[in-house]
Amino acid sequence: MSEQLILEPTPLNAVDRCDRCGAQAYVRATLLNGGELLFCAHHAKQYAEGLKPVVAAIQDETAKLTASAVSVPDEE
Repeated sequence: MSEQLILEPTPLNAVDRCDRCGAQAYVRATLLNGGELLFCAHHAKQYAEGLKPVVAAIQDETAKLTASAVSVPDEE
């Protein structure tokens, strides 16, 4: 029996860019062949249906876009 290595996905950050337009990536699509594609939220939504047959996993971090900001009190 062979062992399979399963890697935890690393969080996307400001360095990760959409493969379509160059904006910050919030979605990582891991393909069945082992490759990966990075998308901004807009292009992830646009290509979602077409990717379904070739995607093994999707890491969706678009919730970061709507996370509430932490308020900082004004200093006087």
